Amino acid sequence: MTVSPVPTPSAPAVAGPYSPAVRAGDWLILAGQVPLDPATGQFVTGDAATQARRVLDNILGVLADCGASVVDVAKTTVFVTDLGDFAAMNDVYAEVFGDHRPARSTVEVSALPGGAKVEIETWVYLPVT
Repeated sequence: MTVSPVPTPSAPAVAGPYSPAVRAGDWLILAGQVPLDPATGQFVTGDAATQARRVLDNILGVLADCGASVVDVAKTTVFVTDLGDFAAMNDVYAEVFGDHRPARSTVEVSALPGGAKVEIETWVYLPVT
């Protein structure tokens, strides 16, 4: 199986040797998104809900770039620096995903890039047509 980067003009610019999204067969795998504003390249400050909104907006943009939407998401992994922020993040997550319920793991970590409070990686099942 070939793994190849996918063009993602809506994603914030990357700061390292990785791709915002890659195609691997019928899977589209999105790198973890942090609360970077793609228009300015600046971190969105604020509480976990504000940061989760930016992260999920970034994910929605990358999904659209790839011809996908939230209903194609099979699995997410949410990283938070404080599980006390879980409810705030979860409220925004539930609003974005609506009735769609992909599998999800949530993990507390000691730190995230740029001092982010939330990062989300996404696996999307999107069969090649």
